[in-house]
Amino acid sequence: MRMNINVEKDSKRWRHSIMRSGCLLLFLMLTLTVSGCMYPTQSSDDPKIAYRESVNRVQSAVEAFQKDQGILPMINADMDTPKYEKFRVDLQKLKQQGYLDEIPGTAFESGGSAYFLIQNEETAPTVKVMDLQTVQKVNDVQRMINQYKTVHNGKLPAGEELYTGLYAVDMKQAAQAGAPMVTLKSVYSGQELPFMMDDAGNVYVDYAFDIMQAVEKSDRSPAEADDVREFLLEHSHFVPVKSVPYTWQNNAPVAQVDP
Repeated sequence: MRMNINVEKDSKRWRHSIMRSGCLLLFLMLTLTVSGCMYPTQSSDDPKIAYRESVNRVQSAVEAFQKDQGILPMINADMDTPKYEKFRVDLQKLKQQGYLDEIPGTAFESGGSAYFLIQNEETAPTVKVMDLQTVQKVNDVQRMINQYKTVHNGKLPAGEELYTGLYAVDMKQAAQAGAPMVTLKSVYSGQELPFMMDDAGNVYVDYAFDIMQAVEKSDRSPAEADDVREFLLEHSHFVPVKSVPYTWQNNAPVAQVDP
C-alpha cells in the first residue's frame, strides 16, 4: 500500500515537473517573439523593410527630441561637407537620453552600413539614409584613379565625356596591376551605375538613370533651375551620396561639375 502511495506521489511530481518545463519553454518562446517584434530591423532579411522601419524609428525620436529641447540631435558639419553627407543624426545622444531604446542594427554605430542624416533641417527635418557601401565603392575607385595618376604622370584613365567636364572612368585602364574591377549597384533601382570623374580626377556616381526613373514616377515636372537629385528623395529613404548636381535639360538629367 505504501509503495502505491509513493509511486502515485512520484508520478504527480513527474507530471508537475513536465508542466513547469512546458510553461517555461512557452514563456521563452513568447519572450523571443516579442523581442523580435520590438526590433525587427535587426533581423529582417529585406533591407528595404529594415531601412523603412529604422528610418521611422529614428524620425520619431528626432521629432520628440526637437519638441522637447528645441534643437535637432545632429552632428554638425563644416561648409565643405557635401550636401548629402552632412548633418548626421546623433544616435548615441538619442539613446542616452531615452529617445531610442536601441540604435538600429542598420546604423553604422551598431555595425550596419548606413549613416542616418537629417535633410531639410531648417524647414521640415526629415531622416534619410546614406549608404556606406556606395561610399566605399567610390573611395575604392578614387584610390585606383590616384594610383593611376601617380604612375602615368597625372594622366587620367578617362573614357568618353558624359557631360561637360565629366568623363566616364575607364575601369580597364584604372584596374591595372591586377586590381579587381569595382562595380556598383544602385540603392534605388538595383541597376549597375557608372562611375565618372571631373578634370581633377574626383570620382562620382552617375545617377542619371535613377533620376530619370524618379522623374517619370513623380506627379510633378522639374523646372530647369531645379537640382533634380531631389526627385530621388521623394519615394526613397536614400540620399544620392557621392554625386554632383543635375539640371533638367531637353527632358533629361544633365550632370554639372560641382563648383
